[in-house]
Amino acid sequence: MENIIQIVKKIFTKEVILYGIFGILTTVINLLSFYLLTNFIHWEENIANTIAILLAVIFAYITNKDLVFHSKAQNLKDKTMQFLKFMSGRAFTMVVEWIGCYLLFLTPMPQMISKLMVTVIVIILNFFISKFFVF
Repeated sequence: MENIIQIVKKIFTKEVILYGIFGILTTVINLLSFYLLTNFIHWEENIANTIAILLAVIFAYITNKDLVFHSKAQNLKDKTMQFLKFMSGRAFTMVVEWIGCYLLFLTPMPQMISKLMVTVIVIILNFFISKFFVF
């Protein structure tokens, strides 16, 4: 039992918990932005979705940079490179998600199960990309 507790403590660090909390908030921002843009401003769905995704990714960048990984970048060049790495990482995982879903949607597995499986992989990849490549 102590071994299990040790493993759980190693996995659920403060950093991982904060990443999860801000990931949930990022999702809320994405969905809420989309809802507001489509239902109150009456923008076309694809435009609203694009803006909602951009707002969510910018929120994720700021919270990950400042509150989760505590970026050490000081000058404009380092901050710009960090932002570009973050966006590149998210673009990469977007491609992973698209390919993963495309392949799994060809199987008899239910679509939501396929989407959920790929989403978990993308979340884990985003964490490691942010931790070891970006910040």
